[in-house]
Amino acid sequence: MSALEWFAHKPLGGGIFWIQERFYESGNRANIWLVRGSQRDVVIDAGLGLRSLPDYLRAAGLLAPAEGTGPRPLLAVATHVHFDHSGGLQHFEEVAVHSAEAAALLRGDNYEAVTWLSDREVARPPRPGWRARHFRVPPVRPTRLLQEGDVISLGDRQLTVMHMPGHSRGSICLHDKDRKILFSGDVVYDGSMIDWLPYSRVSDYVSSCQRLMELVDRGLVEKVLPGHFNIFGAERLYRLASNYISQAGVCHKVSTCAMRSIASVVLRITNSRVTS
Repeated sequence: MSALEWFAHKPLGGGIFWIQERFYESGNRANIWLVRGSQRDVVIDAGLGLRSLPDYLRAAGLLAPAEGTGPRPLLAVATHVHFDHSGGLQHFEEVAVHSAEAAALLRGDNYEAVTWLSDREVARPPRPGWRARHFRVPPVRPTRLLQEGDVISLGDRQLTVMHMPGHSRGSICLHDKDRKILFSGDVVYDGSMIDWLPYSRVSDYVSSCQRLMELVDRGLVEKVLPGHFNIFGAERLYRLASNYISQAGVCHKVSTCAMRSIASVVLRITNSRVTS
């Protein structure tokens, strides 16, 4: 299957494109965002990597050339290293990730990448003989390490890095302050927040949700482009964040700890089978 078949996109206007993997039929299917600038283009998250996303962008004509030259530089930014967001980073020459998860990406740590994928989630295999049990996030050397407050310049637009741990230790949001757009990764989306994975932490998640609410209170966000599911606005963002905080009591922490223990065991068994 070609990259042109595997992916599909939808233009949102303002130089933003919403890209998805057509045949990955799972709640884990991540949204991929292409943001075009006057001097640089940025891909936010890269999907599973079963087909080359850069090949798709070129074939679909989404990489507009700079004036008088070739295509503008293309940077892939991972909002975190979980497999559904980071598997496709292998196809990019320039890769950015938060420093807290850079080592995991570099060594191809599929435990921290939470790699679990089944054949039934992939409606059409990307190539003959492909099996989900062989899937792994390969080691990728980041070319840029991100920290809180860093600015990724695209020329005519700037994306500010907000370190928002909780879902994972290196989770980030990217904030386009001028346009009041938040690319939220898995920090928040219109669904249940996952805080029971090996490197999740409820107390960090509460702090991140407080920051999200502050963004709304200060009128700094009007549109959220999340890591999964549909786009939503400031009112929904505030409600999702405040609901998480209100539910993050002692009982929630106890149940989360139990679920994390089970998830850790399953991931270690799964990854030991793949590597053996």
